[in-house]
Amino acid sequence: MTASNKVVYITGGTKGIGFGVAKALVDSGYRVAISGRNLDDAQTAALSIGGEDQIIGLRSDVRVALDDMEAVQTIVQHFGQLDVVIANAGLGKFAPVDELSIEDWNAMIDTNLTGVFYTLKAGLPELIKNKGYFMSIASLAGINFFAGGSGYNASKFGVVGFTQAAMLDLRDKDVKVTVILPGSVTSHFNGHVPNEEDSWKIQPEDVGQLVVDLLKMNRNVLPSKIEIRPTKTK
Repeated sequence: MTASNKVVYITGGTKGIGFGVAKALVDSGYRVAISGRNLDDAQTAALSIGGEDQIIGLRSDVRVALDDMEAVQTIVQHFGQLDVVIANAGLGKFAPVDELSIEDWNAMIDTNLTGVFYTLKAGLPELIKNKGYFMSIASLAGINFFAGGSGYNASKFGVVGFTQAAMLDLRDKDVKVTVILPGSVTSHFNGHVPNEEDSWKIQPEDVGQLVVDLLKMNRNVLPSKIEIRPTKTK
């Protein structure tokens, strides 16, 4: 898939991985829409990358199916099409299972897992029409469980399983599907403020470059699950 005229939608694109992917795609010639739960944040992030002919910021809560559908409609109205959807929005609440609140459990499942389903469902008609590409951003926590991660693990294990099954459903409809499992990434995830001590981690722009490379690959090649981790452990 060449960049010429192609349009990419990224959820959770105002900072962190989503922002890094958006910037890499705009720099490579793609037209991009990013969304977040706050319209001002989404528009400010988009403006810091490029003009409205290159990138727009939208308000959308991936936990709300109607928001996802309206975001896709806005993108098609603005750019005329949609070719790639990247389900990136996510959050983490960590606590032992006996202390994990029902509210935090629901927030993770609704955002990290159900939100991926809603995002794909909203974009799928355009993806099928344009022989497009769907990617989800999971985590190595989607294959490696850890103490205090019951809710987060459940959501990310679910994303991996969901995306891999969707890949089998959609490959014969000419829609490519990939799940990306990053390890430690320098980001604002879970309230973290990036600092110099994060230099050993994967950088958001590294994930962005990976996405650009995936989109350049021959249509006959489908890397369905990709694990990425820092070269060193600190």
